[in-house]
Amino acid sequence: MSSTEESRLILELRSGSDKAFNALYRRYVSQLYYFSLRYTKSACDAEEIVHDVFVRLWNIRGHIKSTESLRPLLFVMAKHYLINAFRSNVNSRVYEDYLNYTDIIADSVSHKMEYDEFCAQLSDALNRLPEKQRRAIELSRFEGMSVDEIAEILNISKQTVYNNIHMGLKRLKNLLEGMTLLAIIGANAILK
Repeated sequence: MSSTEESRLILELRSGSDKAFNALYRRYVSQLYYFSLRYTKSACDAEEIVHDVFVRLWNIRGHIKSTESLRPLLFVMAKHYLINAFRSNVNSRVYEDYLNYTDIIADSVSHKMEYDEFCAQLSDALNRLPEKQRRAIELSRFEGMSVDEIAEILNISKQTVYNNIHMGLKRLKNLLEGMTLLAIIGANAILK
């Protein structure tokens, strides 16, 4: 998604567009999930934080000032939700210090590098799949399409779509076995 397209979507979001919200959600949900998972070490907690971030985004949509990128806003919100989640734990102060420390020593470039590495490894593994399996997984997992929609696009039966997704995910898991820990965590979230 280009910065021009994102700017347009932000303007539409500010006007209450569900379509723009969904497009922005698809763009950032994985990044926020991996960021949250990195600190929570819990898929359930990471999903809850991401959900809270996007609910908050929807609630403040009319007050968004920047039309260039939502990334900084979303990650600041995620950080605050992470800190709030850990405040309820006994070690919350230690964790808050850890988050602040990591912000000082590891700027967003390192997070982007890790995310880019994960994307490159996942893309490489996807490209090793047979075409129909790869396409079915991309449409299902990355574009959020239903089995009916995928069957129509690929001009195959629903059962064939299920089979392609199932076999493709199984093969993808095998291909991703040698990946870094971050990529494995991210892949497990995608491959559910």
